[in-house]
Amino acid sequence: MRDIAETVGVTERAAQRITNDLFEAGYLTRERIGRRNRYRINRKARMRHPAQREHPIGELLGLLSSGGDESLERHRRRG
Repeated sequence: MRDIAETVGVTERAAQRITNDLFEAGYLTRERIGRRNRYRINRKARMRHPAQREHPIGELLGLLSSGGDESLERHRRRG
């Protein structure tokens, strides 16, 4: 959690709160490995806002990742 907080620029407590909210909402899964947790993104989880509920968060992450330009072009072609 310390690494996440430092990377994002928030306190460790804020990172814990945000991560827990995402876990409870089903956007993350958590696996305990020894004394640490490993988090994974559930890319199939649907966005919460009514206007985007039909879209999984994986689409948004694809747009934000290094392959975002290709994903955006595919999305535009679909309409």
